[in-house]
Amino acid sequence: MGWRERGFVGWRERGDRRVYSEEKKEEVTVKLYEYMGKELLAEYGIPIPEGGVAATAEEAAELAGKIGSVVLKAQILSGKRGKAGGICFTDNYVEASRVAADLLGSQLNGYQVEAVLVEKKLQIDREFYLAISVDSAARKPIILASAKGGIDIEDVPEEDLVKMNLDVTVGMQPFVTREITRRLGVTDVVAKQIAEILGKLYRLFVEMDAELVEINPLVISGETVIAADAKITIDDDALFRQSSLPTVQERTAAEKQAHELGLSYVELDGEIAVMANGAGITMATLDLIQFYGGTAANFLDAGGGAGIEQTAKALELLLAKKPKVILINIFGGITRCDDVAKAFAYVKQNGGIPVPVVFRLVGTNEERGREILLAEGINAYKLMHEAAQKAVEIVKGN
Repeated sequence: MGWRERGFVGWRERGDRRVYSEEKKEEVTVKLYEYMGKELLAEYGIPIPEGGVAATAEEAAELAGKIGSVVLKAQILSGKRGKAGGICFTDNYVEASRVAADLLGSQLNGYQVEAVLVEKKLQIDREFYLAISVDSAARKPIILASAKGGIDIEDVPEEDLVKMNLDVTVGMQPFVTREITRRLGVTDVVAKQIAEILGKLYRLFVEMDAELVEINPLVISGETVIAADAKITIDDDALFRQSSLPTVQERTAAEKQAHELGLSYVELDGEIAVMANGAGITMATLDLIQFYGGTAANFLDAGGGAGIEQTAKALELLLAKKPKVILINIFGGITRCDDVAKAFAYVKQNGGIPVPVVFRLVGTNEERGREILLAEGINAYKLMHEAAQKAVEIVKGN
C-alpha cells in the first residue's frame, strides 16, 4: 500500500498551503520533507510506519485516534528536530491535538512548521543507519551503513561506519548486500530484509536521480525492519526527468531576508558568525574556523561592492543569530574597507553589538578603515588565519 493510500496528502494537493514553487526554480531545492521521502520509500516497497500528515490540530487528533500510540514529527528541512522539541510522543488524541497545535506555525531551527507527521509509535529493538550518496572523489555511488543509527550519526567513529563504493555498471549485487549485512552484525531474517531494502534503495537512488537517500534510523521492531525516518535529495540538474516531484522552498526566515538584500547566506549550527566578501574567501574562513576547533554559525558572502547600508543590514542579520563572536574577513577590492568599517561603527553606535567582534581588514582604503575601527576599540588583523584563531579562542574562553 502506497503512502498516499495510507492517508498522506502531499502539499501539492493542498491548494491553500503553497509551500513550494514551480515557477522560480532558482529559489527552490529538491530536498524532500520526511513524509515525501517516505512516500517514495513505500512506492519502492520499503516498509514504513503507519501514519499520515496533518496541517491542523484537528487532523492530527483524527489520525492519532485511528492509530493509537503515536509520534508527532515537525516537517521541516532540518536535522536535530528531536533536540529542538520537534518530535513528541503521545498515547491519546487529545494530547496529539495539543502537541500539533503547539508545533504548527512555530519556528523550529529557523524554519516555520507547516505540517506534522503523525505516525504509529514503534517498538525499537535496534537502530541502524543506511544511506546511498555520491562519492565525488571516486565518482561512484557509495553505501554508508552503521549499526549505531539514530541521532548524532556524524559523531559515530569511523571504525563503526561501513563504506562501500558501487560500480554503476553492475549495480547492487548480492555479494555487496551480504558483505554489508555481515559487517553490520545481522543474520537470518533481519539480514535478508536489510539486503532487500538496500536493493530497493539503490533502485530509488538511480531512478529518481538522487544525490542522497538516507534512512536514519532503520529500525528493527520485533522481526520487521522499518524505515523510521527518511531524507532524500534529488539532483537539481535532473529535474527535467523528475517533473512529478514537488520542489520545496527551504530557506529559513533569515535566509529569505538575506536573499532580499542580495546577500548569499546559509544558516549553520555553530557559534561564530561569519561575514566575508566573496564565496571563496568565505569558504576559506569557515575552513579556518574548523581547523582551529571552532564552529561557524553561518555562511555570509557580502559580495563585491556592498555599500554601507547593505553591510549594516548584514551585521544586523548576524546579530539576530545571537552568536558568541562575529568574525569579519574583508579583502577590499570593489568592497571598500572604510565602508565596511563605517557600517560596523553605525550598527555599534545605534543599536550596539553585544558580542565580541574580530576583524581582518586588507585592501582598498584599508588605513582609513583601520582608523574607524580603532576609534571603536577594534584592532584589525592583517592575516585571516590569525583572525580565525582569535575568534575560536574567544569562544573557548582563552
